[in-house]
Amino acid sequence: MTVRSNNTERAKMTILLREDSDHIATLTMNAPERLNALSDAMLSALHSTFDDIAADSSVRAVVLRGSGKAFCAGHDLKEMQAGRQAEDGGATYFKDLFDRCAAMMQRIQSIPQPVIAQVHGIATAAGCQLVATCDLAIADDETRFGVNGVNIGLFCSTPMVALTRNIHRKAAFEMLTTGRFIIAREAQELGLINRSVHSDALSRETTEIAHSIAGKLASAVQTGKQAFYTQAQMTTADAYAYTGDVMVRNMLVDDTNEGINAFLEKRKPDWS
Repeated sequence: MTVRSNNTERAKMTILLREDSDHIATLTMNAPERLNALSDAMLSALHSTFDDIAADSSVRAVVLRGSGKAFCAGHDLKEMQAGRQAEDGGATYFKDLFDRCAAMMQRIQSIPQPVIAQVHGIATAAGCQLVATCDLAIADDETRFGVNGVNIGLFCSTPMVALTRNIHRKAAFEMLTTGRFIIAREAQELGLINRSVHSDALSRETTEIAHSIAGKLASAVQTGKQAFYTQAQMTTADAYAYTGDVMVRNMLVDDTNEGINAFLEKRKPDWS
């Protein structure tokens, strides 16, 4: 029993690397031979690591990147095809797979810390969904994005959820139905990523944003992230009522009081 647990933890550490520095957790998807596909093992490692980070108050921002020549090529098609060998043709496995993927994606947005995708190479299908799900995204200007499952007869219905919450509906529909890839500059114009940069500047640009976030009052950022996604699902009137209450709670935090006083007194805040 202990051996299996250790082996599972070792596999998780191999397929997903974590490095913490200056209140920033950097996660590296480490399956370059499979273009960091969202295999069963990768999904499990990502979800459990995001759970760990959510409970880690020392982490204030997260960077998610991929090793090798790609960010993430989506689901592991070889694993998916192997699932067809079951008596039901894979229906149970496929439903479980997509449910687990959806749960992992939602976990990214439910953890307190902002998650920044550092994207290069390609981000396709569920890999593009991963970029769309992260709170922020910076990409190498040579990166190609696509929800191209339709090219092999599989419409990217689950990636569509995140994509249509990031970019214009007609642009999303075109990508989904034609399988057309877009480059980083167009992805930026459409709102899929925050900005595209030269490959030499990718790591630096991502790190600068992470450090900027990590330097803010953590409780304010965490409150804001939760409120950001909650109000987005509400009517305008309900959103104003909800966010008004959120701001009241934020104003009553001692460190917020200190931050405002420091601003008025033209000094740096002394946050606990």
